[in-house]
Amino acid sequence: MKILWVKAGKLLPVDTGGKIRSYNILRRLRAQNDVTLLSYYGGPRDVNYEKEIAEHLPGTVTVHTGVPESSALDYLRRLTRAAPYSVTKFTSREVQSKVATLLTGGRFDVAVCDFLAASLNFPSVLETPTVLFQHNVESALWERQARHEANPLNRMVFKLEAAKMLRYERAAVARFHHVIAVSEHDRKLMSAMTDDTRISVVPTGVDLQQFRAARTADVATKPLVIFVGSMDWEANIDAVDYFCRDVWPAVKQAVPGARFRIVGRNPHSRVKKLASDSIEVTGTVASVIEHYQEAAVNIVPLRIGGGTRLKIYEAMAMGKATVSTSIGAEGLDVNDGRDILLADSPEKFADSLIALLTNDQLRKRIERAAAEQAARYDWSVITERFEEVLAGVVRLDVDRDGAVSTHVGAALCGRSSSEYRSAVE
Repeated sequence: MKILWVKAGKLLPVDTGGKIRSYNILRRLRAQNDVTLLSYYGGPRDVNYEKEIAEHLPGTVTVHTGVPESSALDYLRRLTRAAPYSVTKFTSREVQSKVATLLTGGRFDVAVCDFLAASLNFPSVLETPTVLFQHNVESALWERQARHEANPLNRMVFKLEAAKMLRYERAAVARFHHVIAVSEHDRKLMSAMTDDTRISVVPTGVDLQQFRAARTADVATKPLVIFVGSMDWEANIDAVDYFCRDVWPAVKQAVPGARFRIVGRNPHSRVKKLASDSIEVTGTVASVIEHYQEAAVNIVPLRIGGGTRLKIYEAMAMGKATVSTSIGAEGLDVNDGRDILLADSPEKFADSLIALLTNDQLRKRIERAAAEQAARYDWSVITERFEEVLAGVVRLDVDRDGAVSTHVGAALCGRSSSEYRSAVE
């Protein structure tokens, strides 16, 4: 197959869940298919990135939009637009023109819109079979964020964006020829937006070779607890803030020697303030593997967010026990009490973590089961499933005149099709 893959933002470094998922699938798709990645980004021109991505994925087309980084002023400038800010800020006339040119003349068998952020750069009339790769149900993510936000002004903004996103996402899910979700949970949520036969599930994967090779026996000799994730993402900031405030004191009281390590790039000021005698904030690290090796237990205390947590499968592949909230493990094929412990109250979370730190037999049983479960989800298997879905979309007798596409896009703004794009740009 000839595949055009369009992604907003830089794909390298591979340091977030979405990047990890996209990068691993793209690398493996190239083995049997002709894949062209269109990678576009804003901010300052980054020649090193353009060179590096071309080395990782030869044939990549890069577009530097020059769009400024996100800011309050930029948000206010786009406030009256119908589409949500997290979409309009990644929309560029230059990228729209490039996508339209690449898709002219049936050059590709199928196109992939990676994340909703890139969606407005696709033509209103989708003549090439096009798949929306939904790593999250974005409207659910924004709604949760609004629900847990303490700052009144931020909560108002999040509620506005949640409402915009729900309206936009419903239309976008219906506009594309097919949708790929990352979990059965996400598929069920999106089935309220369109016929669920138009949605396929391709679950999250893990690089088994990398993480299995890094497994070592009995390295974790100390009661070290870790959280791994990008520390400039609101869901992760809220998670560690909640954990340190409502859970950690009880753990420290029961296990005085316990230490908590927050591992992840660009820690927000709220995260940095959590550092103490028993809490370490690492900032950006070269590799998370050594931190997993040293850890006794991995935690995922998320209360907001969506999609699936790749870091859980990474920890499981390393043979590490995890305590997570239900939201943190949402959409993953895990089994509470067998290969993971789930806890949604501070008390239960603390009790579960204390049990793993003080009961070697329990922890080792969870570790063994976790490693066995993760072994089912190597990226090679996941990519085969992704490729099958794309091939099925190519075989579909899609409406080449775009009848399915135009009226839905226009409905976003309550305007005619010709007014649709100008309303959101």
